[in-house]
Amino acid sequence: MNEDYQEERYKKVRFGALVGIFANIVLALLKGIIGVFADSRALIADAVHSASDVAGSVAVLIGIRAAKLPPDRDHPYGHGKAETVTAIIVAVLLFIVGLEIAIGAIRSFFEPILVPSIIAVYTVVFSIVVKEAMFRYKIKLGRKYKSDALITDAWHHRSDAISSVAALIGIGAAILGGSLDIEWLVYADPVAGIFVSLLIIKMGWKLGSEAIHNTLDHVLHDEDTQEMFEKASAVKGVFLVHELLAREHGHYVIVDIKIAVDPEITVEEGHSIGKEVKGELMEDGYVQDVRVHVNPYSKEGSE
Repeated sequence: MNEDYQEERYKKVRFGALVGIFANIVLALLKGIIGVFADSRALIADAVHSASDVAGSVAVLIGIRAAKLPPDRDHPYGHGKAETVTAIIVAVLLFIVGLEIAIGAIRSFFEPILVPSIIAVYTVVFSIVVKEAMFRYKIKLGRKYKSDALITDAWHHRSDAISSVAALIGIGAAILGGSLDIEWLVYADPVAGIFVSLLIIKMGWKLGSEAIHNTLDHVLHDEDTQEMFEKASAVKGVFLVHELLAREHGHYVIVDIKIAVDPEITVEEGHSIGKEVKGELMEDGYVQDVRVHVNPYSKEGSE
């Protein structure tokens, strides 16, 4: 069952990354071309943001493939953290994009701004719909299969949708200002850009911090391992579970567990009990490996 789960997970997450790459390429080209013809700097900047999403989705795809590699001599716990490393890369890209949008928006205050044409509005609305749909699809998929890389990439889509909303406000205000001859409204575009850039920078920082935290052998809290504890305790022959530590390793966990058994049984019988505990914990595919330490039970306790 574990192998079937891992294969299904790989296919689903990989497909999600490929869909993201395709959608980002189409949106980047569409917004870039129309942005040039419509004289919309906001739309051109938004196209650059979508192009950065392409790089992020490609990084996710590479991380997913690396995470699927089986354990080897140098990586006995597998390559699951490749996805978490990828999540850090995508978060850094997000942070950089936020800075670039902020710099571009500030520069706009010191340059003449042209009034964009109405087609820019339709393009941005289309982009918002597509990006929000991509966010909802990837966040659901990422949470289901516990993929840090896909979840971070989903928030990258959400940041692009937010950026597009700001671009829509800026473009709409600029068009309104041009038609009503209100010059200051034209600058609503860069103001909105600065606001969005701060949101994107904050999002990149938050997601990057969480990904870094997960790379440092983060141990799940007691409430997150309660079900594992109950499964191990229910195995016939287990008198007591002394300790259960579940370390996050990307999309799966590695469990270290200490159990106490009847001190009068043979080593082989103790080994069989430990093997059954391992099998129970690995049944659903989330637990990739279990290191069982078997102790003789005593009322005074044992290490």
